[in-house]
Amino acid sequence: MTAPPSVPPGGPVPAPRGIPPEGMRGGELVHAIVPSPNFNERALPITMVVLHYTEMQPVEQALGKLINPESGVSAHYLISETGTVTQLVPERKRAWHAGVSCWRGITDVNSASIGIELDHPGHAGGYREFREAQFRALVPLLAAIVEDHDIPRANVVGHSDVAPARKIDPGELFPWDRLAEYGLCLPKPEKLDLGDPFQNDGAFMLALERFGYDITDSTAAVEAFQRRWRPELIDGAIDGQIGAILFQLLLDRDRGLTR
Repeated sequence: MTAPPSVPPGGPVPAPRGIPPEGMRGGELVHAIVPSPNFNERALPITMVVLHYTEMQPVEQALGKLINPESGVSAHYLISETGTVTQLVPERKRAWHAGVSCWRGITDVNSASIGIELDHPGHAGGYREFREAQFRALVPLLAAIVEDHDIPRANVVGHSDVAPARKIDPGELFPWDRLAEYGLCLPKPEKLDLGDPFQNDGAFMLALERFGYDITDSTAAVEAFQRRWRPELIDGAIDGQIGAILFQLLLDRDRGLTR
């Protein structure tokens, strides 16, 4: 399929082998550079990474939107299903990927985060597992970002985590468990105390807010937590299992085990 007119003629510009343009990574981690005009200056230091899916295919369509000045959206990186990494915005700049969002009290998530878009049809286009080549391209890129900016594992999150009332990506099939094996996000707690540690739903919601979620829409917040931590059952209902998971996550954080 022919790329949209907003994509440079001939497709993306290959990342240079020598010194990349200012603010761009280049090298082995980035295969192409297609500058997007959709960014501005950050107001906060980088402390987060937000993972998205594009819900647009082919990838050229998503790329065209991310660099179209009329779209008002962008990301720092786009990773195709075949594993091609394209950088769109320098990391030191504020890309426009998170929208209205909040995480751990930060309401300007765009200023505090690096956004990575994963080429994927999404729930609207036939939701399925993420491609292996794409995951293998994500891991070293994310590892470099986390190391360079000293980002805690707890702050590598999905779009649904920071905008639970609006977004559900990257969704329940994203392999968070595999990413955790590389130390790039928090793993699901393995040892859970029996029983429900919270006296009532209100106590759970306050704990969920303490962990980082925006609980303005309580059902959406619970679903977002389930999508990340218990993807096999997403029903928006508070139960003992997700209560135990949340309690252990908070306990590990208080013990300093979630850096």
